[in-house]
Amino acid sequence: MSVALGTTRPLPVRTTPIRDPGNLLASLPRTAPYAWIRHGEGLVGWGQAARTDIPPGRDRFTWAREWLATVFADAHINDTVQTPGSGPVAFGTFTFDERSTGSTLVVPQTILARKNGRAWLTTIGETPLETFTPILDPGRVSYGDGSLTAPAWEHVVARAARRIRSGELEKVVLARDLLATAEHPIDVRLLLLRLARRYPECYTFSVAGLVGATPELLIRRTGQEIQSLVLAGTTPRGTSDADDLTRGAALLASAKDRHEHECAIDSVRHTLAPLCASLHTPDEPELLVLPNVQHLASHVSGRLADGASVLDVVAAMHPTAAVGGTPTHKAIDVIRELEGMDRAGYAGPVGWIDAHGDGEWGIALRSGIIEGRRARLFAGGGIMGDSDPASELAEAQAKFRVMQYALEG
Repeated sequence: MSVALGTTRPLPVRTTPIRDPGNLLASLPRTAPYAWIRHGEGLVGWGQAARTDIPPGRDRFTWAREWLATVFADAHINDTVQTPGSGPVAFGTFTFDERSTGSTLVVPQTILARKNGRAWLTTIGETPLETFTPILDPGRVSYGDGSLTAPAWEHVVARAARRIRSGELEKVVLARDLLATAEHPIDVRLLLLRLARRYPECYTFSVAGLVGATPELLIRRTGQEIQSLVLAGTTPRGTSDADDLTRGAALLASAKDRHEHECAIDSVRHTLAPLCASLHTPDEPELLVLPNVQHLASHVSGRLADGASVLDVVAAMHPTAAVGGTPTHKAIDVIRELEGMDRAGYAGPVGWIDAHGDGEWGIALRSGIIEGRRARLFAGGGIMGDSDPASELAEAQAKFRVMQYALEG
């Protein structure tokens, strides 16, 4: 279903520079907030100028691109800022599995943005007056098993590791879910504020009920320049500074984690090379240290050859080995067989695109789906032939703590 406001006249879009608005997330009304924030910069939005629920299937990114082209073509744009993220912007979330329903694109009626020392406001059509109500606390939060209990998930990990050792595939990423129920309705704005404060290095996002803070940048397009951050290989933070350093050094030296990371880099390199006139991938990963975990990380950069939009690049890259496995098509089959749940938007692309094809998209990790008093949280990790089920469960539990912190403070 698609919705667009307005009549047969083009949608009037106006973007003007404004003074620094302060904390962007503090400006959001409670109803359906959209957000993409890192280090206090980015975009937030509310209202709905246009929306579509994208049909599942192999051509869903093409379908989404064509829908966006129609919406943006029908806009009369007065943009005095002229920078990536100004003018009309669509926020989007795509399900991990192309067979699943739930992929959505939304063009908010109001967009507030700040980046590189500039701030601007975009309005589309006649924007309604919003009531900015106080942010509410969800109260007590209780947790219950999702699709699988912890022991059942460990059993699934062991089965996957055996299949890898048999030579069926090199790596598979398995996820699990956790159900949370709050005493009061969950205010997404509170989760966003907590996530942005606690995890400033991550991209804090909210699109169509999917909320989280992902460390993994799938792709950024600015003109013809693109950037990506590849994460694969994880260890929990230490209990002391010395323990932290020891864990980081062990992660860098881990043959299992280095191989997992190389699989992810190879996947990105193979996908981006045909789209790029130039592409750089580092020879060695570095450590990305977050409040709850450490990752092996590699920064990838390049220049597009044919003017593809950011959504075209997203379509080519998803799913990466970092969230699917190697070889990807076989890993997806194993995920469907063993995981025992629909990931929905977890580990799928989430982000934004403007009318010029610029934008930023991440992989929806460290996230949950919020509905009233309930939240469905997700976490996972890369499984290799020598993976230990108990260690993989501990890694997933460490990743759950991101959204648990957002809910409980």
